[in-house]
Amino acid sequence: MVFDVGETLIDETRIFGRWADRLGVPRLAFFGTLGGVLAEGRPMLDAFRLVKPDFDLEAELEAWQRDEPHSLRENFDEADLYPDARPTLERLRGLGLRVIIAGNQPPQAADALRAMDLPAEGIYVSAQWGVAKPEREFFTRVIDVAGVPAEEILYVGDRVDNDVIPARASGLRTALVRRGPWGYLHAERPEAAQADVIVSSLTELTEWLTVRLARP
Repeated sequence: MVFDVGETLIDETRIFGRWADRLGVPRLAFFGTLGGVLAEGRPMLDAFRLVKPDFDLEAELEAWQRDEPHSLRENFDEADLYPDARPTLERLRGLGLRVIIAGNQPPQAADALRAMDLPAEGIYVSAQWGVAKPEREFFTRVIDVAGVPAEEILYVGDRVDNDVIPARASGLRTALVRRGPWGYLHAERPEAAQADVIVSSLTELTEWLTVRLARP
C-alpha cells in the first residue's frame, strides 16, 4: 500500500486558506477560482496568477518566510491529517499489509510526516528523489522502495493525471480517492475507470480491501 500525501492523507484546506489570506483575496473567491482552473484542466498556479497577475511562487515563498518565520505558511502539521488517515494506516498494518507514503512534496513535508509518527515503514517525497509525478521514474522509485513486483502494489491518490494513469502505466494497481479539489473532479473523468477502485474515504478503501483479502 503506497499513499499519496496531499488530499489523500493531508487535508489542504488550511493551506489554501492561508494562501488566500497571503494574496489578499477572500477565501471563498480563491477557492472558487482554484476550482474553476482545475475544472478547465489548467495548472493550479494559474489560480494564483488570476488573483495576482505578477505572482512568482519562489519569490512569494521567500517573502512569506521573512514575514512569518514561525508560521506554517504553505506547510502542514498533525492538525491537517484527515481523520481517517491514521486509523486506516493502522488497520492496514493490522491486516498484514506494508504501508509506504510517497508523493509530490517539498523536502520539509517529509519531516512533517515523520513528526506525526504515522504507522508507515517509509516516507518519501519527490523533492528528495529529484523526480516528481507523473514521471515514470517516480513510480520506478516506488517499486524499488516497496521491494515487490509492481502488480502487488496499490497506489492511492486523488488525481487521475498524477496518480491513476502513470501508476497504472508502470504496472501498479490504483485507488482513486474522491476528495479535495482534484478528487471530485477527476472521479467524473472517463480515465478514472482505469483505477481498480474509486472510494470516497480511506475507511471505504479499507473495507474494499478487507473483502478482497477475505476471498479464497
